[in-house]
Amino acid sequence: QSAVFPGTFDPFTLGHLDLVRRARDLFPDLIVAVAQHPTKDEMFDVAERVALIEESLAGMDGVRVATLDGLVVEGCRSLGAGVLLRGLRGSGDLEYERPMALSNRAMAPEVETVFLLPSSETAHISSTLVRQIARMGGDASPFVPGPVLRALQHRFPDSKSHD
Repeated sequence: QSAVFPGTFDPFTLGHLDLVRRARDLFPDLIVAVAQHPTKDEMFDVAERVALIEESLAGMDGVRVATLDGLVVEGCRSLGAGVLLRGLRGSGDLEYERPMALSNRAMAPEVETVFLLPSSETAHISSTLVRQIARMGGDASPFVPGPVLRALQHRFPDSKSHD
């Protein structure tokens, strides 16, 4: 069974990496699907995000990266995936994800939404948090994989981030 893990991943965090590592043990074919969000202020464009995720996942079997345009369920269909994977950090995420999952089921009953809880070590990490830290010159190293950290250091040379 193939699963799609969709998101904007702007940037890809250790929380995302944690979910990918755990999900690949559940699904033999995991597709990290990078989407563009029309209302979000993007730090990295889609091509940069794809490259950073591919570098962060280098050597990880059973995982591939794709781009996603339009509805997530249509992306699942076009990628041949029967599972839509989402992470839930807390009750706010559940309140957001529940109506989306029900709507997706109505549009594509053959695609099942599966929720994974993050590890306790990464549950507090969000891309929004990382963007704020990076833009304010803070140290994002505890929150992102090495390739993303290097990209942030390049984008924000005055940050306190270190390898």
